[in-house]
Amino acid sequence: MDPSPPSSAPPAPTPAEKPLLRARFRRLRSDHFAELPQSLRALILNRPPAPVLLHMPEGCTVGLYDPVGAEAPTGGWARWLAEHGRQVALPAFEARDSAMHFRAWSDPWSQRGLIASPWGGKEPDAASDAVTPDVLVVPLLAFTARGDRLGQGGGHYDRWLAEHLNVPAIGLAWDCQRAEALPVEAHDRRLVAVVTPTRIYEGER
Repeated sequence: MDPSPPSSAPPAPTPAEKPLLRARFRRLRSDHFAELPQSLRALILNRPPAPVLLHMPEGCTVGLYDPVGAEAPTGGWARWLAEHGRQVALPAFEARDSAMHFRAWSDPWSQRGLIASPWGGKEPDAASDAVTPDVLVVPLLAFTARGDRLGQGGGHYDRWLAEHLNVPAIGLAWDCQRAEALPVEAHDRRLVAVVTPTRIYEGER
């Protein structure tokens, strides 16, 4: 009897499937976050791992994000970076329809100097210096092991990275956000790494 032919890999998701994928991974992320004890949340992702620090040399400016809802936390990274000779920056918007830019965040141990962002979370106030990050840490809904990213759909990070082609992007995520495959379009930039509480995925170049 002839052996059965090997099964082929399932087709990659198409861009038309992004809304369904966003809904699925947003639900997975929220469910995972809700199950984490409050005491444990503060201990997760408390500093950048050594391989990631290769992209963040002393003296550089690191763009982070202020997490909203169930997004992976950045507070531990912000404090460690500020203590070890890196400048921390956060996205800022003049209004919901304006382009994303970055302002320095000089005090990641408190909320001083932060105001409400039009997109939720906090951003530095207008008195903070405008800066351009040398490396960007980005939020996401889903990622693949090779560094593909599914964002919220607003396109702010895609547009900023398209204008700063030499700035590497690193993702922060929960383990449950890993996907086997994601839709990839011409404007998508692959992440150089994705960090979860248990692993570091180094994206394909």
